[in-house]
Amino acid sequence: MRQVPRWVQWTVVPLLILVPVGYVIVSAEQSRNSGQDKEESAAAKHLTWDWPSQVQRRIYQVPVPLDWTRKIAYMETNNWNTSALYVQFTSTAGGLDTFLAQLGTSRSALKPGDVTITPDQAKVPGWLFRPGHDWGGVSTTQHGDKPDHDITVDLSDLDHPVVYIVSTINF
Repeated sequence: MRQVPRWVQWTVVPLLILVPVGYVIVSAEQSRNSGQDKEESAAAKHLTWDWPSQVQRRIYQVPVPLDWTRKIAYMETNNWNTSALYVQFTSTAGGLDTFLAQLGTSRSALKPGDVTITPDQAKVPGWLFRPGHDWGGVSTTQHGDKPDHDITVDLSDLDHPVVYIVSTINF
C-alpha cells in the first residue's frame, strides 16, 4: 500500500476540521439574526407606521380595506393571557362601510359619542380620544378562540373617517 505524502496529510486534516467548524459558525450567525425583525416588531412600544402583516390581519380578523386606506399604523402586544393588535387608519366613507361589514357590523351600529376603546387600551399605543370630535363606537364579541373587537371611529370628517381598532384574543 502506498503511503500518502506528509504535506497532503497536513493540508487535508485541517481542512476536514476547519470547513465544518466554519459552516457551523456561519449557520449560527444567520440563525441568530433571522428572528431580529420579528423580535423588534413584537417588542415595539409604539405604533409602527406600516401595514400589519397578512398573518396578523388574518389571526386578529382585522380586514383593513386595501383600496381605501391611508395613514395606517399598528402595534401588537402579547402576554400569557391575551394578545392584542392595535390598528389605526384613515379611510373613505365606502372603505369604512366595507370594513365594518366584513366585521359583521355596520355604520348604523356605531353609537354616537361612544368611545369603546378603554383608557387602559388607548394608553398602550398612545391614543387620546379627546372631546370635540364626532366619535362613534361599537364592540363585537365572538365565542371561542376568535378575537373580540373594540372599534372607535372619528367621524369628524365624513369623507375620511379615522378608524381605531383593538382586536383582542384571550387564552
